[in-house]
Amino acid sequence: MSTLQPYVNKRVLVITTDGRTLTGTLLSCDQLTNLVLHSTVERIIRPADDPEPSAEAQHGLYLIRGDTVVVCGLVDEELDSSINWSEVKGEIIGGTKHV
Repeated sequence: MSTLQPYVNKRVLVITTDGRTLTGTLLSCDQLTNLVLHSTVERIIRPADDPEPSAEAQHGLYLIRGDTVVVCGLVDEELDSSINWSEVKGEIIGGTKHV
């Protein structure tokens, strides 16, 4: 049984090896950490010196290959909904490399 099984049908946040931040409802996972998310949103956080606001891109139903998952965690939905994500600024998450 996958250790992510308790997260099924709950909102999760996934960070991928290429530094992308995705949120959505976890529909399915397997022993290779392949994930299927529903109502997926990619958060594009801009650096503090970038005048453009941060953004969210809607992706809907989304499959994430297990070998690209760095971390997957539960979202505190009350806290998450209280944040105006277009105003959030932060450092860019760099990519990771398998060695």
